[in-house]
Amino acid sequence: MATADERGKGIHIGSVRGAFAIGDHNAVTYNEGGAGPSADPAQEALLHAVRALRDDLSRAVESPQITALSGELAETEAEIEGSGAAGPGRRARLRTALADAGAVVGLLASGAAVSQAVAALAGG
Repeated sequence: MATADERGKGIHIGSVRGAFAIGDHNAVTYNEGGAGPSADPAQEALLHAVRALRDDLSRAVESPQITALSGELAETEAEIEGSGAAGPGRRARLRTALADAGAVVGLLASGAAVSQAVAALAGG
């Protein structure tokens, strides 16, 4: 790094890996793997619940309903990672897939967590 005398322009930072902050009252968020930040805690809770249910469903017996739900969960996860939030349309499709696979989802704590996270984002 060059000093102010060598460049005549103060501090120069060439490249950075990881996370850092300069100055007072700064906050640093490092999203491992390049995933974008979640917009709010409710979306973060949904993302965590979606991942847990996807993991649990990987051990379930395949059915058309489980396959459809697994697809919706994958798309929900990708949408939250990409944009920071699952939009209303995505949450509606997820709710439908959860209802369609209700017999299996009802047996899994992770299924209840996803249902509650979606309901919280919908306001009840």
